[in-house]
Amino acid sequence: MNIIVDMGNSRVKLVAMHSARVVGEHIAEDATREWLRDVVAQYSDAHRAIVSSTRGDAEAVAAMLGELGLEVLCFRPGVTPVPIVNGYLTPESLGADRLAAAVGVDALYGEGNKLIVDFGTAITIDYVVDGVFRGGNISLGMTTRFRALRDYTARLPLCGATEQQLPYGRTTREAIEQGVMQGITYEIEGYISAFMQEKAKKYIIFTGGDAKYFAKRIKNAIFADCEPVIYGLNRILDYNAEIR
Repeated sequence: MNIIVDMGNSRVKLVAMHSARVVGEHIAEDATREWLRDVVAQYSDAHRAIVSSTRGDAEAVAAMLGELGLEVLCFRPGVTPVPIVNGYLTPESLGADRLAAAVGVDALYGEGNKLIVDFGTAITIDYVVDGVFRGGNISLGMTTRFRALRDYTARLPLCGATEQQLPYGRTTREAIEQGVMQGITYEIEGYISAFMQEKAKKYIIFTGGDAKYFAKRIKNAIFADCEPVIYGLNRILDYNAEIR
């Protein structure tokens, strides 16, 4: 059994996996020593762990897991071996979540080219082509766009996601809602249109907290009910055990 710790911008997720299957999931704002101890104690068969962070404090959490008797891998893109080729020119600056998602998607869907769209605080659009992580683009996430309109204007209200699909807003609130939601939709549809022109087997995978809002709006996409980042981190942990 493996322990996967994914430390994102707003929360920490600890997942227990056995034979690439999730058997337990726990979420907290911070990975405190007490929280880690209490959660890990529930999985007596766990012997290995991997820690990934976009916050920069992965080593401290890895040390605490080590104190609990686990063999711990601290995932660092550009340093930690991964089972796909990393074609990013600056691997030291690559977000761990982006590379882990690429590994997870490549393992889940097998042969073919993949376009991965992660709808989070930022929207990342990444490509795995011929088993190589090629890189991608980063733009503002949905909630970040709504907050920016409120924070950087004098009179616009803070709005949020909507299920409505209108050609144009009839009120200021509708204009903001449709502007953000439709703006993201058209943005991603542009990436998909270019991607679909390639002559190869293709997969378009949506993931992240806000993916559910766009899976209904955009055709041709697979809404990943499993989490590619978690699956990828588990695969990276197993891969490093295999090559030792």
